[in-house]
Amino acid sequence: MSNTIEAGTIVGGPVNNDTVNMAQVQTSRKGFCSVRHGLALILHLCNLSISTQQMNMSIALPVMVNNTALPSSPNASTERPPIDSQDNWNETLNESKAVAAVYDWSPEIQGIILSSLNYGSFLAPIPSSYMAEVFGTRYLSGTCMFITSVLALFTPLAADTGVTVLIVLRVIQGIVQVALLTSQYSIWARWAPPQERSQLITIAIAGSVLGCFIIFLVGGYLCQTIGWPYVFYIFGGIGCVCSFLWFAVIYDDPVNHPFISTREKDYIVCSLAQEGSPPGWSLPTKAMIKSLPLWSILIFYFSDYWHFFVQTSYLPTFITSVLQANIRDSGILSALPFASACICLVPGGLLADFLLSRKILRLNTIRKLFTAIGVLLPAVLFTSVFWVRSSFSTTIAFLTISSAIKSFAQSGALVNFMDIAPRYSALLRALSQIFSYLAGAISPTVNGFLISQDPELGWRNVFLLSAAVGVLGLIFYLIFGQAEVQDWAKCRHAPASERTE
Repeated sequence: MSNTIEAGTIVGGPVNNDTVNMAQVQTSRKGFCSVRHGLALILHLCNLSISTQQMNMSIALPVMVNNTALPSSPNASTERPPIDSQDNWNETLNESKAVAAVYDWSPEIQGIILSSLNYGSFLAPIPSSYMAEVFGTRYLSGTCMFITSVLALFTPLAADTGVTVLIVLRVIQGIVQVALLTSQYSIWARWAPPQERSQLITIAIAGSVLGCFIIFLVGGYLCQTIGWPYVFYIFGGIGCVCSFLWFAVIYDDPVNHPFISTREKDYIVCSLAQEGSPPGWSLPTKAMIKSLPLWSILIFYFSDYWHFFVQTSYLPTFITSVLQANIRDSGILSALPFASACICLVPGGLLADFLLSRKILRLNTIRKLFTAIGVLLPAVLFTSVFWVRSSFSTTIAFLTISSAIKSFAQSGALVNFMDIAPRYSALLRALSQIFSYLAGAISPTVNGFLISQDPELGWRNVFLLSAAVGVLGLIFYLIFGQAEVQDWAKCRHAPASERTE
């Protein structure tokens, strides 16, 4: 069982406001040169690696097969390139075939291969949150990081062995990745002071956005120059390195970290003392089901990831088929929105923490303000894309600015579960992932149907539906969302009828 921080005590004596304030002033001088920010950086690199491993098959698959027409392939265009770039596309395929194996997989098999990564996603989040408490986040997440990276290295061999082996490998890889993405949030329940929570978490999750940008930017180039297997070898190798860094730097709590200073350790423990210790196996199930603040977060996760899956699944298709960009430029242009989001993600977290630390705004106001900014302005820009599509530069600018502003929601509702129930952070992250994957299962299917019904007006309906889902999720969150620790999440003994052992 991982060690936990005792609420109400620190190394050397009881908690009091003067001690907290003094420790906070002393520690603030260290800025980003602290162990907790080092942990955020390691998590950033690990999330970057996981993101590239999640998307590398989508980039490599078009050059792995003879038939590149993939009607519902996420992250890859389903349209053929324009006539003037057809020769370049054929040349690219020929170069790729010369340096790597090519398979006769039907479009149906290709769709199964792409979606197999998510087959176990609905089953893994909640068990992994409990496993993080049993085995410790350090060992569980570090082991998962190493396993998924090794599986990425063996992907080309699995493809040569047979399609069944490849699908099984990706199912296992998907389950392991979900366990890693879920359990890592237990780290912040013990390491992130409330006034720094936004910046530390946004630093960590910015790696996922940066990973999307990198794989879009260089994945196609690697496939056409040195061969598609190296997309798996390179990013799998990077993941192995990240797993070694994880075990060297990451510890479950600051009390047991060998390199942390006493001053920083006392500051973190004091800051978190009033939030309670991790819950163990006790869970207030009925109270959680009745909690509207919790439901507001989960519903917003669904609405936000609806937009995310529209962007990752159909943006390359839109750029290729509507904007008439060639297949090579499509990857670079699709990467620009992720680049802008990555650039704005961390400053958004810093701004949220600044407003909180200076007591300019209350935490509840900050969460709702940043969420509203991250939904309303991007919804207007994203919807307008259909009507400005005749201007190539304006369309790309709208998409890029939309993603940049949308990153503000990461410091709003998307991190709010750490505020209302820090003791149950891993479990709530697991629940939010289930709603995210639910959006991922529905959004591409519905939008693909809209586009197939009308190739031109279908895009308008896709953008309008995405904006409508986002605004509805925002309205529900603004009405019922809160940022205070809920009664059911406080360190107390709930009635036996409300607990699941």
